Amino acid sequence: MSGVKLAAVVLTLNEEHNIVECLSTLKWADEMWVFDSYSTDRTVELAEESGARVAREVFENYAQMRNLALSRVDAEWVLFVDADERVTRELSAEIQDVLASPDADGYWIPRHNYIFGRLTRGAGWYPDYQMRLLRRERAHYDPDRHVHEVVILDGREGYLKNPLVHYNYDSLAHFIAKQERYTDYDARVLFRKGVRPKPRHLITAPIRHFIWRFFTLKGYVDGFHGLKLSVLMAWYEYQKQLRLRRLWREADDGN
Repeated sequence: MSGVKLAAVVLTLNEEHNIVECLSTLKWADEMWVFDSYSTDRTVELAEESGARVAREVFENYAQMRNLALSRVDAEWVLFVDADERVTRELSAEIQDVLASPDADGYWIPRHNYIFGRLTRGAGWYPDYQMRLLRRERAHYDPDRHVHEVVILDGREGYLKNPLVHYNYDSLAHFIAKQERYTDYDARVLFRKGVRPKPRHLITAPIRHFIWRFFTLKGYVDGFHGLKLSVLMAWYEYQKQLRLRRLWREADDGN
């Protein structure tokens, strides 16, 4: 072991608009690393100017990149932070206190999600726990989960109180672009699992999803903002069912 207690790791691809501010909230860490997927903007230059160590790697999927970082970084603990996230002073102080006498091998951190510039407290976007603080030798990511990665932890889990700040969707266009990718991915996962949709699911699945988002997950606490998000997510549940039906139709036609 190199003696490095904590390395903060950021994965990047063309994040020149985020990377400086992100790294400015991580300077308290013993090391800062940026694993870059061959950005074509000034991400690498700005990261190095901010004091980060930079490794350039070919991107296959998020789980692969995070596992690569865990294998390359020589620190006892790793904190993963996305470029569009910020670590507050309160969270950094809590992490340092926890690592002085850790009682777990991986810690879940809540997130404050800003969607279209607004802090969103309902519809599933809070507390939005993410396991990001990991004892490096006790953790790896499920290689089969390419999106919305899952940590496989050999040890105890703990929870932190102070949230990450996440500026994840700055516009409707940004939201739609990401949901399109997620919807395609989720439909293909269901297809590979052998899940066949029934005709009624085109109606019942989005309705159930809206009820779940707006009422069960309290989207109503965000007023019209929460209503809009719940409707959008219900629409993409409909799209997922539609795309799953298309995959099965293509498979059946191929036979």
